[in-house]
Amino acid sequence: MKRMHRTWWSVAAVAALVTTARPAEVDVTKLPPPAQRTGVTYEKDIRPIFEKHCFKCHGEEKPKAGLRLDSREAALKGSREGKVILPGQSARSPLVHSVARVGEEDHWMPPEGKGQPLTPEQVGLIRAWIDQGAK
Repeated sequence: MKRMHRTWWSVAAVAALVTTARPAEVDVTKLPPPAQRTGVTYEKDIRPIFEKHCFKCHGEEKPKAGLRLDSREAALKGSREGKVILPGQSARSPLVHSVARVGEEDHWMPPEGKGQPLTPEQVGLIRAWIDQGAK
């Protein structure tokens, strides 16, 4: 009986941690729309944006939060907190929320005063890339 009780408490504790670790709901209506361009790829279209705006903190050396954006494979792995890109689902992808600066302010990228925010067109291109499968 004690063992069952202890197991139940452990499951409840983990569930509470997971629930509190989730970001607040994001108003996706505030996101720029995905770009209309087709055939968007990481190497051709997205890497140049990340290189200019993200590599300083999310490159090969000391990637903040464990998130690297210097390769497609690394970006798809995500951060210590989990996946940031959900292929086919840009409106649900935490990376899009961060670069569009919607949702929790402490997740905005780049952080206030740490770099030029991405333009709506750049966010739209990232959304199109993710919606097209993040290839």
